[in-house]
Amino acid sequence: MIKRVATAAAAALTILTLAACGSGSPSGGTQAAAAGGGQAQKITVGVIPIVDTAPIWLGKSKGFFADEGLDLDIQTATGGSAIVPGVQSGSYDFAFSNLISVMVARDKGLDMRFVADGASSTGDPAKEFGAVLVKGDSPITTAKDLAGKKVSVNNLANIGDTTIKSVIEKAGGDPSKVQFVEVAFPDAQAALDKGVVDAAWILDPFRTAGVKAGDRVLSNNFVEFDPKLDIAGYFTSGDTAKNKPELVAKFTRAMNKSLEYAQAHPQEVRDIVGTYTKIDAATRATMNLPLYRSAFDRAAVQRLGDSAQKYGTLSKPVNLDELLPR
Repeated sequence: MIKRVATAAAAALTILTLAACGSGSPSGGTQAAAAGGGQAQKITVGVIPIVDTAPIWLGKSKGFFADEGLDLDIQTATGGSAIVPGVQSGSYDFAFSNLISVMVARDKGLDMRFVADGASSTGDPAKEFGAVLVKGDSPITTAKDLAGKKVSVNNLANIGDTTIKSVIEKAGGDPSKVQFVEVAFPDAQAALDKGVVDAAWILDPFRTAGVKAGDRVLSNNFVEFDPKLDIAGYFTSGDTAKNKPELVAKFTRAMNKSLEYAQAHPQEVRDIVGTYTKIDAATRATMNLPLYRSAFDRAAVQRLGDSAQKYGTLSKPVNLDELLPR
């Protein structure tokens, strides 16, 4: 018990002590790269320093963005709450976020559009990076049993509870009877240990740590929702998409190349995660990685949007033609 709480506390420190990278300005005040080695066009991209964003760090180190004439300034944010406003204000040219967060922003009238995929479900329960965990001796055996219980998610009304509600309903349970509690991933294992929640939705590296400590996987909610589900991506404002199509095209090409490279080189993913987080080498070696691919699965994204509307997170249907790259 003490060891498990200590592990969670150390993991929390990992996230909270991550330093922001760079301090540049968005691309509007820079020049495009000129022939013969002129000044590259600086772009600022806001990301959360987690395993999911490894491809963009890899792409920068491999020169994929420089090859497009882009001077990539990666800036870290502690969470999604700062990401969308940063794009809206022009502080970021592009940013990383999960799909539901951008859907919610659009639902509230903000014109945000994805330009590249970011991280997806592996589609394989044995290799999945996120799961709903319960204590090893918990009487909860199926997702249906979560009705009437407390379940932690990192953010309410987002991709975690949306997919979990769908899984519960598929299992014959009543998702409206579940009490979702907002708990940060680094603290979720301790909350489960102490009985603050009956089940905890956790992503790697915390998922792997929980399982090693004796917790049991109740549901691989992403896989069970849709094995081809895209979790997150890189987006920009509608204004940038309309008025700077060449910049968007360059970023998308570099980002797609980065995603494909990351998927083909998992050890390099694990290595570079150690450069922008404090996740130790032993943990990086055993944690499950997301699937990185360069194309959204439109059917799965549509299903996610429909579910978010069904459960009240969105007020209207999602327009994929406006949300996803064309």
